[in-house]
Amino acid sequence: MSTAFESIQRGLLEAIAHAEGQSPQTRVHRPRPVDVKALRSKVGMTQEQFASRFGFSTATLRHWERGDRMPHGPALVLLNVIAHNPNAVIEALAA
Repeated sequence: MSTAFESIQRGLLEAIAHAEGQSPQTRVHRPRPVDVKALRSKVGMTQEQFASRFGFSTATLRHWERGDRMPHGPALVLLNVIAHNPNAVIEALAA
């Protein structure tokens, strides 16, 4: 139990230091913005195909493409992975 506690304590102290701007060894990864329409065109899919293949609603995809909304969180991460390697995502989702 002490090992688990020490790990949790260390993580908490690192999080506090990071929040206070005192943790230079912490790396923060922020996904890049994605031009969803260009990405969909690049993979050669219709809106319906792209949404269905990658688990988005068609309505959400349309909002992203029109610029009414911007993808964020896990959706933005997934779009970045699709942009980098769409076949890897297709294979992972097919398994």
